[in-house]
Order: sequence, then C-alpha cells, then structure tokens
Amino acid sequence: MTNGIRKVKTSDLELKDRLVSIQRVTKVTKGGRTFSFSAIVIVGDENGIVGHGLGKAKEVTTAIAKGVEDAKKNLVKIPVLHGTIPHEQIAKFGGANVFLKPASEGTGVKAGGAMRAVLESVGIKNVLAKSKGSSNPHNLVKATFAALLELRDAHTVAQHRGVSLDKVFNG
Repeated sequence: MTNGIRKVKTSDLELKDRLVSIQRVTKVTKGGRTFSFSAIVIVGDENGIVGHGLGKAKEVTTAIAKGVEDAKKNLVKIPVLHGTIPHEQIAKFGGANVFLKPASEGTGVKAGGAMRAVLESVGIKNVLAKSKGSSNPHNLVKATFAALLELRDAHTVAQHRGVSLDKVFNG
C-alpha cells in the first residue's frame, strides 16, 4: 500500500476490458496531416479490482491493446459491500466532479458514460452516481477513480483506528 492506493497483482485474474472512448487525433506536419488514435480503456474483474489506461497508436486496434496493457499496470482494489459502495463520496479531477451514493438492492447502476464503465468493471451492481462539470472522459474516469479510492469499509476503519468493529459503529 503506497500513498493510500491499494495495488493489485495481475496474475490469476479474469479481467474484462471496456472501451470508454476512442478519439482520432490529427497532427499537422509539413507533409500534411497525420492521423492517429487514442483510446481510454477500463479493465476489471467485476469483483472489486479495476484499472484504467490510455493507449495511443496509428491504428484503432493497436491503441486499444496498448490501453489494456496500461490499465493492467494500474490495478487497484475497491471495497464493494453487497453490490454497492460503503458510503457517499465526492471527488474532483480537472473540471470533472463526481458524486457517488450507495443504493438499495434492485436499483441498478444509475450512472452515465465513462462513470458507468468504471462502476460496472468494479462489480458495483447498485449505485446512484452524478457527474457535474466537465464531461471529458479522461477527467471523468480519473475523478471516478479518485472517489472509489477514497472509499473505506468498516473493517478498514476499525483496523486503522486500532479499535474493535463494534466501537466504530457505537462510538
């Protein structure tokens, strides 16, 4: 555990990848325009482990493959309790603000775009999420990760404080 980020080993994991965004990027040179692609990819085992990556290449498939490899290097463990998150969380990255709220069984993932891909890859089944500010997929993914990394379950809080689980709830 370094700087509050819970790193995960990649061996023995069944990771599924989701493409969040693909952009065609143009570079203007003396000889004309050069086109390339950048892809934002989320990988996760749908059981609390997730990572995000960015791949850039001259072809779409190569960009996606590079994004998947980058995402596998950035895997983190997120606490998931009964298919939802332990508590409300707000986070910001760049111009993107995200708000995550736990939801009861049967609610589903109420989130849009890039946030939905991240939350589904983590394995969260019921959550209410709101994106405020910028809808830039890069910043939205990073803000969602920032919110998820701030989440702590009761066992972690009890360990951190050095008290029993019962004392966490009863003060």
